[in-house]
Order: sequence, then C-alpha cells, then structure tokens
Amino acid sequence: MQLIHAFWVGGLICVVGQILLQRTTLTPARIVVIFVVAGAILGGLGWYQPLVDFAGAGATVPLTGFGYSLSRGVMEEIQASGPIGILSGGLKATASGIAAAVLFGFIGAVLFQPKLK
Repeated sequence: MQLIHAFWVGGLICVVGQILLQRTTLTPARIVVIFVVAGAILGGLGWYQPLVDFAGAGATVPLTGFGYSLSRGVMEEIQASGPIGILSGGLKATASGIAAAVLFGFIGAVLFQPKLK
C-alpha cells in the first residue's frame, strides 16, 4: 500500500510543478527554488515529516524532499554540535545526493557533448 501512497503523493507534487510551469510566468529555475525552500520550511516546522511517514519516497525524492533533508540535517547537527550545525548540518545530510548530481552531470556532459543555445 505504501507504493500506492508514494506514487500519488509524488505525482501530486509533480502536478503542482506542471501547473506552475503552464499557468504562471515562473521559470523552471524559480520553481525549483520554490520547491526546495517550501520543503525546507515545512521540514523546519515539522509539517513535512508526517508526509514522509505516509508516502516514503513519494515525499523524499521530489525537490521538496531535498529541502526537507537540508532542514532536518541542520536541526540534527545543531542538537549534536551546537550553532556550528547551522553551517555543516545541511551539507552532511545531503552530501551523497549533491555528489551524485555532480558526478552524473559530468558523465552526461562527457557522453552527450552538450551545446550552448
């Protein structure tokens, strides 16, 4: 049943993004920022965790999940090492995702020879 919940919650987040793309003048970059910031704010307020518990990957894989991971990492690191956690917590929590994005972006650039528009 959790797969079904993950599918429709993740799909609903994507539908919101598609509606923003089609119905507003927002650029894709601004929509990405809105999703990450919304996830961070909702995570910081503790409102995103129930959605993660309910939908699992349907809530953590979209960009809102990245913002949630950043805020959760900061909160955990502040608990562990004090105010320095503000600077290090988000990076520790999301380091593997950032490293994977850089690595796969590099591999894609090497394999497909991107061109400027």
